[in-house]
Amino acid sequence: MNAVNLPFDAETMLAGLKAWIECESPTFDASAVNRMMRLAAGDLESLGAKIETIPGRMNLGDCVRASLPHPSAGEPGVLILGHLDTVHPVGTLAKLPWRRGGGRCYGPGILDMKGGNYLALEALRQLARAGIATPLPVTVLFTSDEEIGSPSTRDLIEAEAKKHRYVLVPEPGRNDGGIVTGRYAIARFNMEAIGRPSHAGASLAEGRSAIRAMARKIIDIEEMTTESCTFSVGVVNGGTWVNCVPTTCRAEVLSMAKRQADLDRGVERMLALTGSHDDVRFEVTRGVTRPVWEPDQGTMRLYEVARGIARDLGVELTHESAGGGSDGNFTGAMGIATLDGLGAIGKGYHTLEEYIDVESLVSRGCLFAGLLAELR
Repeated sequence: MNAVNLPFDAETMLAGLKAWIECESPTFDASAVNRMMRLAAGDLESLGAKIETIPGRMNLGDCVRASLPHPSAGEPGVLILGHLDTVHPVGTLAKLPWRRGGGRCYGPGILDMKGGNYLALEALRQLARAGIATPLPVTVLFTSDEEIGSPSTRDLIEAEAKKHRYVLVPEPGRNDGGIVTGRYAIARFNMEAIGRPSHAGASLAEGRSAIRAMARKIIDIEEMTTESCTFSVGVVNGGTWVNCVPTTCRAEVLSMAKRQADLDRGVERMLALTGSHDDVRFEVTRGVTRPVWEPDQGTMRLYEVARGIARDLGVELTHESAGGGSDGNFTGAMGIATLDGLGAIGKGYHTLEEYIDVESLVSRGCLFAGLLAELR
């Protein structure tokens, strides 16, 4: 049987995926992420994989590495790279329950990226059932902190990727059904405003509000956005008592650029904000960074293989560089042939309307299986 004709069944896949979606796994809840890792490890073990649990660092969750049985195990092969953490806190199922409707299936993390991870495992399962051996050994690495920039797992990802010829990342596919062959550069920043306290009722004028100063600075930062480099403030917190002029306020900033040089200039602008104004001190420190990934010849040759498989499926597969970083930034920037955006198709990730198009589980599963059966 040809790999692209394998009998993927959406209903069967959804039955297995449901347990993954209902196992909530927000990044900052290590115990929840670890529950999800154990669930995925069990599914991988059922495929005959050798499982290794890698203890989490920085108070974050564990990772799972699974090596599929293969005569050439240990030699350079294919790395399936995905994350099992989500942005949705435990309890989101009450607002975004698993539900079906209009050819869609909803749930926290179903698009980003549990649906893609699950269809990759289903591709391995279908190949094994059909007796189709992959020419190259396959390793699966599921990580725990991608949604916060992979601060604790970048070293692990890069070390594992170096052992392989190809990296396949089942992050969400593009809206037109295409895949990703490059990603923009991303930098994160932590910013703190330090003001001067006073009693908000009795001596308001004596204080210097860190919250007020931060609010003005946020507007200035977001107005720095251009077509080549964007700035967005996504987290703000400050103050302790409403009757006290707040002494501190903290914020987190994300900057994204299509080219590394543009991001470098953005980094300079952000770091230059450190200083004092009107007795309020601003301190800006740089957080985790994802390097720009520009497609090279290896990635484009890999894309052509995927394009040929898609044509056998009756689909013209497009590709593009995309915003919204992934761990593919790291492997692609290392010069390892990488395809990203191979996961399910849908919309609304990071929102309470996150869904996948159910049919895409089958079409993308076939594409993924075809790649695993074709790559040499």
